[in-house]
Amino acid sequence: MANRRDLKKKIDAICGELFAEAVAVSIYGKSATDEDTDAQLRSILQIRSDFIRRVSHKEPGMSAKKYFRNLIDDFKKQVNEVIEQINNAI
Repeated sequence: MANRRDLKKKIDAICGELFAEAVAVSIYGKSATDEDTDAQLRSILQIRSDFIRRVSHKEPGMSAKKYFRNLIDDFKKQVNEVIEQINNAI
């Protein structure tokens, strides 16, 4: 398992890439409305802040390995949902 700082950097980088992709699709995409784009960008920022916080504060009573495995799986699931939304907006 990576240390917390590396995990935070990876989460930040992935969310930054998603944000840039969503902005690019909003500019060059044909079917995206401003409201949809704003909601998508807000959700990316919310995912970023939520998971950065979760890295810092492990749940008590749960082993570290299990907690961070669940955290990574949840993050992947939410990132895939955002990617699907971006692909549908193209």
